[in-house]
Amino acid sequence: MRYRAIIAAFLALCLGVLTACSENPRNLDRSELTYDDILNTGIANSCLDIPETSRGSIAIDPNQSYTLRDLCLEPREYFVKEEPLNKRQEAKFVTGKLLTRYTSSLDQVVGNITTNNDGSLTFTELGGIDFQAVTVLLPGGEEVPFLFTIKGLVANTEPAQESINASTDFKGEFRVPSYRGQVFLDPKGRSIASGYDNAVALPGRADDEEFTRANVKQYVTGKGTMAMNVTKVNSNTGEIAGVFESEQPSATDLGAEEPEDVRIRGVFYGRIEPQV
Repeated sequence: MRYRAIIAAFLALCLGVLTACSENPRNLDRSELTYDDILNTGIANSCLDIPETSRGSIAIDPNQSYTLRDLCLEPREYFVKEEPLNKRQEAKFVTGKLLTRYTSSLDQVVGNITTNNDGSLTFTELGGIDFQAVTVLLPGGEEVPFLFTIKGLVANTEPAQESINASTDFKGEFRVPSYRGQVFLDPKGRSIASGYDNAVALPGRADDEEFTRANVKQYVTGKGTMAMNVTKVNSNTGEIAGVFESEQPSATDLGAEEPEDVRIRGVFYGRIEPQV
């Protein structure tokens, strides 16, 4: 009997673990979770969500400004444009596998929503956790690092928007900062603000043109585009959710390499509040 009780308790524990692991982290009530409940689970990297039945609308007063708070963007798919071996073929996006663990989402992003003369809405990103260093693995084994970000995003809707509803789309551009900082040292000890001016192993050829891009480091910034499609709206709480797609350049190793085009698809969540 004693062994049966031990086995029953063990099975109950296993069943509880499986049930907990099967929960969708996007639907959990995080206010009841402790730090230990979240640690190493990936829940913190998931955006909140609202029910699929949320098909309301948020009325927009053209004379009122609004704030979009707690904007969270959770990537789900990554694609990198690869040049074909045959020059007659067009470059295509191939699926990449995420190598970064638990730190790929943007969160607590805040920005303003204003109404333009034609009735369109403009979302202007102001700050928050608006960048994450991410690396994806391509089928051929190449690793592509990039800075997933929406810094300075200015996105507009179609004209004559009287409300934000399940068919509202925001589209715009944002700035992509350099993946590396000015004091980052490459494997040869070179940097923008510190380190060596050139590879120590080749002092006699340091001025050769073929080594210029690697020796002369640059803080390279780029531009990206993003489309956020609202699919769910809770008119009572001001919450919105939907899907997004963005395209941006990858890292350039401080100007030593040509950037690759990266496409990111995922889901987002946010809350709209009128400004006081």
